Amino acid sequence: MTVDPIDRTADPELLEVAETITAVVRGRITPDQAVSFFDSSFGLLPPALAGQGAVITGPALSLWKTESGPSTDLEVGFPVDRRIAPDGEVVPAHLPAGLIARVVHEGSFDTLGVTWDRLRTWITDEGLTPAAERWEVYLTEPNPQMDPADLRTELNWTIAQS
Repeated sequence: MTVDPIDRTADPELLEVAETITAVVRGRITPDQAVSFFDSSFGLLPPALAGQGAVITGPALSLWKTESGPSTDLEVGFPVDRRIAPDGEVVPAHLPAGLIARVVHEGSFDTLGVTWDRLRTWITDEGLTPAAERWEVYLTEPNPQMDPADLRTELNWTIAQS
């Protein structure tokens, strides 16, 4: 029996979260630029953080912001133990505090869009409004030898306040 990746995704939940300090690389990208942007960003971050003595406190993440046409404003980085000073393209940032909807996606990055759509529907079915900011936390570090079905990605969507 084949298991549909959507069926393996956990049920969404509402959570109140505190602000998280991050160090990121910012960009405005189109979908075809995503892989190269992630790869170059994750190459820049560790040396910049080590140079400032900043400690990575959790898994890699990406914060998706304003979409306009085919482009999206994106931040790629890590949560850190302190606010860093800008270092080239590596800049201080944060994940927002407040009410969020969260679900854990199980499976390939190729099917993340389906789970994002599912989370948006769940939010609106709860009578809430999704805000513009949403972020992914990569609970499983990808590597070329792994089975994409083993990936776990936490999806977080800020809820708009009335």
